[in-house]
Amino acid sequence: MKQQPAKPKIPGLADDDYYYTPEGFVVFTASYHLKRGYCCRNGCRHCPYGFKKKGE
Repeated sequence: MKQQPAKPKIPGLADDDYYYTPEGFVVFTASYHLKRGYCCRNGCRHCPYGFKKKGE
């Protein structure tokens, strides 16, 4: 089995602030959003503020 290359660390963020999807996208966790302190209203996957994009 091929070993996947290590995903790069994001400077300034803790390990529990984000993760990589199998496709390689960065996903921010609810912990990150709470540390940031506000909702960006983009419909983030782990939004702790309850925002959902219209049509979802």
